[in-house]
Amino acid sequence: MSELAGTLLVVDDDSAIRYALVTTLTALEFTVAEACCGEEAVAKVRKLQFDAVLLDISMPGIGGVEACRQIRNLSRSIPILMLTVLDSQNDIVEAFNAGADDYVKKPFEIRELTARLRRAVTRNRSIEPLSSVLALGEIELDPARRTVKRNGQSVHLTPKEFDLLHHLMENAGAPVTHAKLLRAIWGPEYGDELEYLRVFVRQLRLKIELDPARPSYLLTEPYVGYRFCEPTV
Repeated sequence: MSELAGTLLVVDDDSAIRYALVTTLTALEFTVAEACCGEEAVAKVRKLQFDAVLLDISMPGIGGVEACRQIRNLSRSIPILMLTVLDSQNDIVEAFNAGADDYVKKPFEIRELTARLRRAVTRNRSIEPLSSVLALGEIELDPARRTVKRNGQSVHLTPKEFDLLHHLMENAGAPVTHAKLLRAIWGPEYGDELEYLRVFVRQLRLKIELDPARPSYLLTEPYVGYRFCEPTV
């Protein structure tokens, strides 16, 4: 077993899917634990340390979204990837707002799933160099503590919301293309998942803008991407 592969928690109420995933991922040198429901997953995350969680969205009991929310409350950094047959905008928003980092639709290609898991583990294990606090307008972002304040008040962000805001603030004043944002935040294999950005920018605006419908910080660059702009007034 390679220590670099990572330790995963696979959560699905379908025993056949769990068996297939555990068998395949173990063969790819991941260390894999499994859970059959959200409650068991939350209990295992409380007791054990994982590099990533692969979580089915549709399960009996508390369900995948609520399990995601509880796991996110236990760990601000652990990558959570949702497995789903659902594909509506509301489902995506609900999962991301609960703290999910990514999602993969069933049926999935194992190569795609493995690439996303490896990327999630690598990003979770990487140690970013300490950088200075970014303060623009009323927004203050501390990369070392991974905290954000607006007008002195703490703002709770999910890990991917934080990463997106951090990247935009580091490039404040300049438009950042959709593709560059996706690759910087999710990984080099991304570039076309524009709905990811729409969802996360919408959620960020709700959290940091005085009027999310008329944003003053997170501006849309039509057909290009997004730009963080320090308000002039």
